[in-house]
Amino acid sequence: MVKVRDDQPLRPDGSVDLDLWLTHLQEDVQLAHPQRVREACDLAAELEQRAEAENRQWYEGASNLRTGLEMADILGELRMDDDTLIAAILYRGVREELITIDAVEKRFGKTVAKLIAGVQQMAAISQIQTSDAPAFGQKQNQLEQLRKMLVAVVDDVRVALIKLAERTCALRQVKTAPRDKRLRVAREVFEIYAPLAHRLGIGHIKWELEDLSFRYLEEDSYKYIARLLAEKRMDRDEYIQQVIQSLHQAIKAQGIDGADLQGRAKHIYSIWRKMKRKKIDFSQVYDVRAVRVLVPEVRDCYAVLGIVHSMFKHIPNEFDDYIATPKENGYRSLHTAVIGPGGKVLEVQIRTFSMHDEAELGVCAHWRYKGTDASGKSNAYEEKIAWLRQVLEWHEEVGDATGIREELQNDVAPDRIYVFTPDGHVVDLPQDATPIDFAYRVHTEIGHRCRGAKINGRIVPLNYALKTGEQVEILTTAGEGGPSRDWLNPSLGYVRTSRCRAKIQHWFKLQDRDKNIDEGRQLIEKEFKRLGLEGLDMSALAHALNLHEAADLYAALGAGDLRAGQVLSMAQHLFGETEDVDQLDRLLTRPGSRKDPGKDDITILGVGNLMTQMAKCCQPLPGDEIIGYITIGRGVTIHRHDCTNVNQLRAEDPNRLVNVEWGTKKTQMYPVEIRIKAWDRTGLLRDITMILANERVNVLSVNTLTDKKENLANILLTLEVSGLEALGQVLNKISQLPNVVDVQRFRQHAKHEEKR
Repeated sequence: MVKVRDDQPLRPDGSVDLDLWLTHLQEDVQLAHPQRVREACDLAAELEQRAEAENRQWYEGASNLRTGLEMADILGELRMDDDTLIAAILYRGVREELITIDAVEKRFGKTVAKLIAGVQQMAAISQIQTSDAPAFGQKQNQLEQLRKMLVAVVDDVRVALIKLAERTCALRQVKTAPRDKRLRVAREVFEIYAPLAHRLGIGHIKWELEDLSFRYLEEDSYKYIARLLAEKRMDRDEYIQQVIQSLHQAIKAQGIDGADLQGRAKHIYSIWRKMKRKKIDFSQVYDVRAVRVLVPEVRDCYAVLGIVHSMFKHIPNEFDDYIATPKENGYRSLHTAVIGPGGKVLEVQIRTFSMHDEAELGVCAHWRYKGTDASGKSNAYEEKIAWLRQVLEWHEEVGDATGIREELQNDVAPDRIYVFTPDGHVVDLPQDATPIDFAYRVHTEIGHRCRGAKINGRIVPLNYALKTGEQVEILTTAGEGGPSRDWLNPSLGYVRTSRCRAKIQHWFKLQDRDKNIDEGRQLIEKEFKRLGLEGLDMSALAHALNLHEAADLYAALGAGDLRAGQVLSMAQHLFGETEDVDQLDRLLTRPGSRKDPGKDDITILGVGNLMTQMAKCCQPLPGDEIIGYITIGRGVTIHRHDCTNVNQLRAEDPNRLVNVEWGTKKTQMYPVEIRIKAWDRTGLLRDITMILANERVNVLSVNTLTDKKENLANILLTLEVSGLEALGQVLNKISQLPNVVDVQRFRQHAKHEEKR
């Protein structure tokens, strides 16, 4: 059922008795400085009076002061610190612009101001527009807000706890609000904040948020289950008390002292969800009658489990050991279902007292804000890392918000990573982002001056793929610096984000055009030399790429607007029709001259490649069963298997019939020789072949000659590649290997020139 809390104590005039309220608060939490909390209450009361005078209530019956006190009550039950309670008390006043964050900071310090600012950032989630979507549907713009929320949560979990308290209060208060507002708030809480409370392991807030939102979103279902629970409440409570008494005696008889037994609360939404998931009736829901046993030690849990199973018959497949295998949010307990007295199904949960605290309070049961500096930043870096990983594993069970769960599984978890700056700030990046992406994300100048990176104190290459939870430190040049053009080479893997690439390209655009032309000319000439290309018409290439002249092509290459691979692809396409046979060999292919594989792409089995033609008598189509007939002078004629002429040919001359198959379209592959010069070392050839295997390049031959005197290895490989761009990518990868001095295409005429 929905959890009900006591209202704040009131004076005869209807105002809140703040002294008595503060006394009640300290029953839940030990305050370090009660007077600071009282000062915040007085300030909130002043702001409330101003709001009333200006008629600034967000809806009828709402109160900034009482909402703040109610949020503090919720957080007090979670045993939060003074700063968190003060931030909760003053949050509504800041949100309603009755006081500025700067004014709060002057009176209560940076930590309180930072917490309020963090909650305001999370409030962006509340701006999701309502629609006619199903009650438990997905909103398209929630995903980006969820990402922002995750980052805010990681930076300081107290921000998320204050927001949970605020949304809990909002959900309680909308009972009297207009229906559209009630549904909007309930839907938002159900799809985002109840799953967040679950991920944090805060059980009692999760249950309340789910039950209240379910009450508004599925009113009929809620009332139906509530009525069924109410009808048998007295009988059920009496039954539970009898079970508790008999079970308590049995536990005590086994020498287990200090056990606490109680009936477990029934939550309407969880009952409804179980009925839907298992497609069962209310009478088949096992945990309608439930007992919870709390014991001092873990060994006592399993001892009690044995007692329960000895007293009552265990229901098969209804036992879960969440102590040995905790849930993703850290929840630990033993769950079992048995046939209790009178043949009634009974659920029993068994856990230690500390496990119960964690189940009710979640992360609040073990999170501690100690060792903070003057700005309120936690020095416990390892704790932040652990917390970050926990939040980002939020993917297993997110209520019934199926759309949100799938998006979190398929988008947020795989597509974003979360890393730390040396100061402990969180930066989110796409999957497989590199230190260069990180550097440009932090600041453009840091990106330009980046010369190296450390991950968790260890130096790594600049194309290292970052992983969630790592601390990244960028090593920069002392003076003015600039990016390397190699960073824009996609095959080297230095840059993964378009934003980073655009900033690098912009930097090169701002440089002197003459310098860009010179750099671009050197870049493409080096690439052409390595690929064995020469004598290409650069002006024609420039025109084909929508540039005026060769100088523009060089400038675009030097500025990073154009990649060498694009020029190579255009060269293949543009010059593939030349009559220069030697040049065609350099370009690997003649695109327009090759037969396009289509419906008549036929593979001849057992005969070899012969000229083929389709028989006009039966006109076979792809997918038909076919057979070939060897003609005299006209190759092989392809017939359908059931063609009448084939039956006649089979009788007259069966030896000229051959089996054929429809071919599949395949990428044309070309043999290319490359030569690698490298200082000899163990594993060199293995590393080269590993790159070729990863790039799916077929090796036709390998020839290795090592000069022992110079310790220099010459490796000649014959590869099969699909084109110049693919060849360039392979050469780039090999050139990055340790000890490799040079790698380039090796042509026959080059051998003769060397001999001469």
